[in-house]
Amino acid sequence: MRVLGISAFYHDSAAAMIEDGRIAAAAQEERFSRKKHDSRFPENAINFCLEHAGVGLGQVDYVAFYDKPFLKFERLVETYLAFAPRGFASFRMALPVWLREKLFQKDLLRREFAKFDKDFDWKNRLLFSEHHLSHAASAFFPSPFEEAAVLTMDGVGEWATTSLAIGEGNRLRVLREIHFPHSLGLLYSAFTSYTGFRVNSGEYKVMGLAPYGEPRYAELILDTLMDLKDDGTFRLDQSYFEYCTGLAMTNKKFHALFGGPPRHADDPLTQRHMDLAASVQKVTEEVVLRLTRSIARDTGLKNLCLAGGVALNCVANGHVLRDGSFENIWIQPAAGDAGGALGAALAAYHLYKGGERKTDGAGDAMQGAYLGPELSAAEIESRLAKAGARFSVLDETALIEAAAGALAEGKAVGWFQGRMEFGPRALGGRSVLGDPRSKTMQKTLNLKVKYRESFRPFAPSVLAEDAAEWFQLNDASPYMMLVAGVAENRRRAMTEDEEALFGIDKLNVVRSQIPAVTHVDYSARIQTVHKETNPRYHALISRFKELTGCPMVVNTSFNVRGEPIVCTPEDAFRCFMGTEIDLLVAGDCVLDKESQDPALKRDYRDDFDPD
Repeated sequence: MRVLGISAFYHDSAAAMIEDGRIAAAAQEERFSRKKHDSRFPENAINFCLEHAGVGLGQVDYVAFYDKPFLKFERLVETYLAFAPRGFASFRMALPVWLREKLFQKDLLRREFAKFDKDFDWKNRLLFSEHHLSHAASAFFPSPFEEAAVLTMDGVGEWATTSLAIGEGNRLRVLREIHFPHSLGLLYSAFTSYTGFRVNSGEYKVMGLAPYGEPRYAELILDTLMDLKDDGTFRLDQSYFEYCTGLAMTNKKFHALFGGPPRHADDPLTQRHMDLAASVQKVTEEVVLRLTRSIARDTGLKNLCLAGGVALNCVANGHVLRDGSFENIWIQPAAGDAGGALGAALAAYHLYKGGERKTDGAGDAMQGAYLGPELSAAEIESRLAKAGARFSVLDETALIEAAAGALAEGKAVGWFQGRMEFGPRALGGRSVLGDPRSKTMQKTLNLKVKYRESFRPFAPSVLAEDAAEWFQLNDASPYMMLVAGVAENRRRAMTEDEEALFGIDKLNVVRSQIPAVTHVDYSARIQTVHKETNPRYHALISRFKELTGCPMVVNTSFNVRGEPIVCTPEDAFRCFMGTEIDLLVAGDCVLDKESQDPALKRDYRDDFDPD
């Protein structure tokens, strides 16, 4: 049985294909369209899934959409009525769009899918899942657990913003929900907007900025904005927010409470902004910990699965793991709306059709999240040649030697290998790599490759077998979804003057043997690399370890600021030529920057909006 899952029309559209319960393919539309967070109908992602399966739409048994538009429309209308007459201007703008497109989304989907197969039986084969059920299905069904508690947290689906479900075998039961407008995700987004970053894309900047600040406003948030109970349930005081009825996240009352108007995107970051980031991060961690502790106590379960946009907060995830309320946790790597496509397909297969689920209690079903397109070596060579690239074709041993040697020399290496990752993280398929021992690598990659803010942290990709020797982590973290501390014996003690530094001045202080991946609080966002799921990436890091004694590399996504992660060899070559990446390794092709035609070098940053 084949099920095609779809998420679309909000943000991060995606498609996923399930074949007899096995995840065959999954990809975000943005990777093909080159439009960050593309929300349009995922035509390109669907084409990829169908081509990968070698079928047309007529050979797909069901198409599953990730939420229910009628319930969303109900929430829209009821919210505006509850707050009337506030928000009439926003309502007047939103209603025509809903009436024209979203309320009649089944017809819109039918029209779009008619382009693939005009005879598809929509009446019986188009299914709709609820938003948080899709998240829960994406979290539980690919997990290695036969039984688990499933916690989903995001901005809002139809009505739910937080949900608890219990997964058992091929069943999933939703037990509790917190409803809109009370939302941990929207609280975090409110501070994202207030500190000058884009909602639905800048939340990770707030998380990255938080360690530079002090949580001076955390108690103010808990005392004024939020009524937080011991079990983690909460309510938000809507008099401080505008998201229910307006076109902004916060209002003048919120701004007065926190000492001024919102920061504009081009304004400098001050210590106050860092303190605000630290504060909302601390509150988020407190809410998540209270929720997970109460869930563990009430259910008696030992396993926890997480999904939804808040589950991308890897700092909070690390706290949950170390808290020990659950023995094991598993986080869907595509935890946001893109993962809803996968969850909808899994829900249709297991819950609607009763399809069997198999687990071995060890590995998960995500295949390392390498679920996107892959090109043959010959096709990569052909396409690079057509793009004007000059390259050598090497066998694997020579290729690994060239890449590892470049890294050991302090060069930035573009790494384009195998299937593209599904989800927001580059995991060694479409990555830019560097030497974590370098004191300047973080600044170099941020300013000369990514063209973004210097404070943004980078992750280590560490050999799974060596992770515990370098980090305070005894669990696998293949999807870069956990933050843990650098091992004490790898740290460097601060001088008194260094300890006295505040804010961004902390950035350039060397804190460990691996300064390029050590954040200012001695933490790191860790990816453990496993030979079973990515043998070539594992081989590269192993050779780097032989050369340097260090069993990890810096790993950041292969793109510039505002650009989706590269998808094709042409994308990779363009990014290589538009940045100060020194070496590109694409398939079996090795490209040195100095050997390229200088006429092909260009600055293409203006092709993409800032993120």
